[in-house]
Amino acid sequence: MPTFTLAPRGARLAALLLLTTLLSGCGINNIPTYDEQVKAAWAQVENQYQRRADLIPNLVATVKGYAKQEQETLTAVIEARAKATSIQVDASTLNNPQAMQQFQQAQTQLSGALSRLLVVAERYPELKSNQNFMALQSQLEGTENRISVARRDFITSVERYNREIRTFPGRIWHSVLYSDMPLRENFEATAPAAEKAPEVKF
Repeated sequence: MPTFTLAPRGARLAALLLLTTLLSGCGINNIPTYDEQVKAAWAQVENQYQRRADLIPNLVATVKGYAKQEQETLTAVIEARAKATSIQVDASTLNNPQAMQQFQQAQTQLSGALSRLLVVAERYPELKSNQNFMALQSQLEGTENRISVARRDFITSVERYNREIRTFPGRIWHSVLYSDMPLRENFEATAPAAEKAPEVKF
């Protein structure tokens, strides 16, 4: 009876395919996958903060048309926006707690300045009834909700990534293959004001 034997090259290929199949089902790719999800979630946080920053010049211009004497408040908003947009924390700097804290503090300051601007608007009934202002107010409210959702998604992604590194079998894969990938810092409110979005309802 004839016997069939695999050539050494064929045996190696078969073993490699078997090993790849076994490894793909045991979480070997989870850490880089979750890391990419963290980066994507942070990009969405930045995207929503940028959306808010883009709305602010139009909001300031509209308020200025009705409340020119509120120059101090308008200037505070413009300066806070400039500072918030000058600090960038992208995927490559997510592991830098100081950069994250500076970014969060700048966004908190912008939220506070924006809140003061919207309080000023309450003193001007003509402004509150202006169609442009009402549209900007609605867009700002929607943006604040999107920021909240994006931060929540980022927190969830970081928690999943960090848990994978700290638990079995991810802990083994981390020590063997991904030791250069550290735990991620999560989003933390830097001040009580950071926990509350600017009030935009009148």
